[in-house]
Amino acid sequence: MFHIVLYQPEIPPNTGNIIRLCANTGAHLHLIEPLGFIPTDSKLKRAGLDYHEWAKVHIHKSFEAWRHLMQPQRIFVCETGAHQLYTTPHYQAGDAFIFGPETRGLPAAFLADFDDSQKICLPMRTSARSLNLANCVAVVIFEAWRQLEFV
Repeated sequence: MFHIVLYQPEIPPNTGNIIRLCANTGAHLHLIEPLGFIPTDSKLKRAGLDYHEWAKVHIHKSFEAWRHLMQPQRIFVCETGAHQLYTTPHYQAGDAFIFGPETRGLPAAFLADFDDSQKICLPMRTSARSLNLANCVAVVIFEAWRQLEFV
């Protein structure tokens, strides 16, 4: 099982899609406040379809509160500026993957707390700015799960 951590997510349909992803992969979803929507948002529910009851979703007041509660063994931060491809690390059950808010990404001060070996990125054309959050989460989680032979 993996932990998906959305740091201050802003767009309800993205989070709804990730809820559906979690229901189908067994990953746990952690939302770090403040959220850019309310958890009962109709767009969030529509994107997640009827998968909400099958997903484990937790809301945390801050990243520090999440880290203190979960005490993860390993954390990976997905960031466009990282130099390590998401396919490079050898993932383990229980790994946590952090993704930043859609419109601004993770703050520099936040990223400074992580070593380069913890930062991963998805390749994309040099002229592009970013990929959709839900798509990035899906790519990373399926790679991690593939490495564990989908167990």
